[in-house]
Amino acid sequence: MLNLLFVCSRNQLRSPTAEAMWQRRPGISARSAGTSPHARRPISPADIRWADVIFVMEPKHQHRLQANFARLLKHTPLHCLDIPDDYRCMDPALMALLEAKVAPYLASSAAKR
Repeated sequence: MLNLLFVCSRNQLRSPTAEAMWQRRPGISARSAGTSPHARRPISPADIRWADVIFVMEPKHQHRLQANFARLLKHTPLHCLDIPDDYRCMDPALMALLEAKVAPYLASSAAKR
């Protein structure tokens, strides 16, 4: 099972969409969290330890994770998808963008396993 963690700011639109998309796929377990203390589900050290791969939506999310969880992130791949906060939850355009940006990382992860 490959554990994917998707992170945005408030865990309301982008990361829950990604979680829903990949949670349905065989061999993948997905979670989502937010970097804001006011997020629907704030990210925790347990989330970082659980993840095999972490995807953040914007560079600011990557910087926050690196600032707050540097030691925990040493052995976990962290990828920035560069997806702006311009979409609604489960927006078809967001889903297409997530598919296009995440799939190459998953293909390379599968090749390494």
